Amino acid sequence: MTDMNSKIKRKLRVRRALKKNKDQRPRLSVFRSSKNIYAQIINDIEGKTLASASTLEKDQKKVSGSDIKAAEKIGQLIAERAKKVGIDKVIFDRSGYLYHGRVKALAEKARENGLQF
Repeated sequence: MTDMNSKIKRKLRVRRALKKNKDQRPRLSVFRSSKNIYAQIINDIEGKTLASASTLEKDQKKVSGSDIKAAEKIGQLIAERAKKVGIDKVIFDRSGYLYHGRVKALAEKARENGLQF
């Protein structure tokens, strides 16, 4: 029970910081399950998803979704798709997950491929 409360507290703390965002950059939201990882770039003002990537896509099915290599591939893919839409600066929303493992791999690969956060 305390584990879940800790995650909720982290998630709320991150969201509170996002609300203070003055320049209204889009949000890069990450969700990870036990088998897959998902990333979306969301415009919170309009409530629209601008770009997304996940290990469930047809061309990503070859890679296991539950390892760091898959997270790096999704980080690279989301950065490429963001560039196509004209986005280069985002706010990273780790959704209460600790910044290590797959979440960290996705973030670092997105930075390497041009996203700034």
